[in-house]
Amino acid sequence: MPTQTAPADRYEELARQLGSIGAVKRDLGRLLPPDCPPGSAAVLTILDRHGEMRLSRLTDLMGIDISVTSRHVAHVADRGWITRDADPGDGRCRILRLTPAGAALLAEIGARYTGALAGALADWSAHDVDALCSLLARLRTSVRTGLRQSP
Repeated sequence: MPTQTAPADRYEELARQLGSIGAVKRDLGRLLPPDCPPGSAAVLTILDRHGEMRLSRLTDLMGIDISVTSRHVAHVADRGWITRDADPGDGRCRILRLTPAGAALLAEIGARYTGALAGALADWSAHDVDALCSLLARLRTSVRTGLRQSP
């Protein structure tokens, strides 16, 4: 008779597997151009997905300290990948916007990532890749919802 995995063991294994996603992200990070570290790529990605915003909103979306976000923003701004324009509603604040050069770099990074994943998963079926995408999206939603409901 096959043994059933105890729920605690199942979630311990899931935690280990999720930890290994960090290694996958580090491996993919090696594909980034030398002058675009992961934090800079994250700034560009967020601005591309969410549009222009203040530093405070970017900090919230990145989930890191504002001083760290500021360093990432300075790095990408110095390279011309974003602009920091005065906020017309509050001159003390800046609005961050992706530039065409930033969008082009982001497209290059996306092509590198897509190519690397296509090569690494060449022996996977389309069904398996689709299932992984679906399950990861479901996991993200479930964890986000579950953490909001926790005391």
